[in-house]
Amino acid sequence: MNYRHIYHAGNFADVLKHAVFARLITYSQNKDAAFRILDTHAGIGRYDLAGVEAQKTGEWQDGIGRLMAADIPDEIVPLLAPYIDTVRALNPEGGVTTYPGSPLLARSLMRKQDRLSLMELHEADFETLHALFEGDHQVRATKLDGWLTLASHLPPKERRAIILVDPPFEKEGEFERLVEGLARAYRRFATGTYCLWYPIKKGAPTDAFHAALKGLGIPKIIAAELSVRSGDEGLAGSGVIIVNPPYTLAAELHKMLPFLKQTLAQDRAASCRVVTIAGETIETD
Repeated sequence: MNYRHIYHAGNFADVLKHAVFARLITYSQNKDAAFRILDTHAGIGRYDLAGVEAQKTGEWQDGIGRLMAADIPDEIVPLLAPYIDTVRALNPEGGVTTYPGSPLLARSLMRKQDRLSLMELHEADFETLHALFEGDHQVRATKLDGWLTLASHLPPKERRAIILVDPPFEKEGEFERLVEGLARAYRRFATGTYCLWYPIKKGAPTDAFHAALKGLGIPKIIAAELSVRSGDEGLAGSGVIIVNPPYTLAAELHKMLPFLKQTLAQDRAASCRVVTIAGETIETD
């Protein structure tokens, strides 16, 4: 377990993942009934972008740094507001020196009836995560391999849930593990909303991954992808798979992604797309 997200916190991949994650949480609050958020690879929950690690790579400057400095069109403002408002609340003096990981983003958006379950295996990161939420009765942090969560923690007692699966992709076979993990989780809890993150880079088996997901026979799956540069080397982009997406989400993504592409592009090869893997394709102008 060598991966430490502090080096990448707030980068363009986080922007896509967290913007979509925030939309899922906000949509789930259209009903009064409680729901659970399950984060399988939680990290430390809050990141110091002024610290040595984040400054070493500076990736956040081309991610959340650009977004917070951008002039956001009126039609995009409400789509990004849950995410951006959370970042602003953590940085009351302006700028971005503190960044919310998915645990803190989720906690900031939750209502009193909602619950958050966080899984983190890395020893030091778990201790930091646990300390961040110590005494918070709505949050439970557990030192556990997140992949095991997809079998042991589903279905939740609330019978409503958002499950975020964001593995570090530091080992071979993570795409296959995502497919297998989703299949296992879906058998136990078919009505949950699943959000699965994946990298886009040279050699990544994206098409095969999508085909394998389609082969699961799950009725509704979409993907949102954002690439900020050419894929000759390193991480060029990322995607999120959403299973059982809100019916409004695809149309929202068709509006939001082009703005994010324009704002975060690092070269002319930047691109974005919304892919319907299973279910009805949303037509937009």
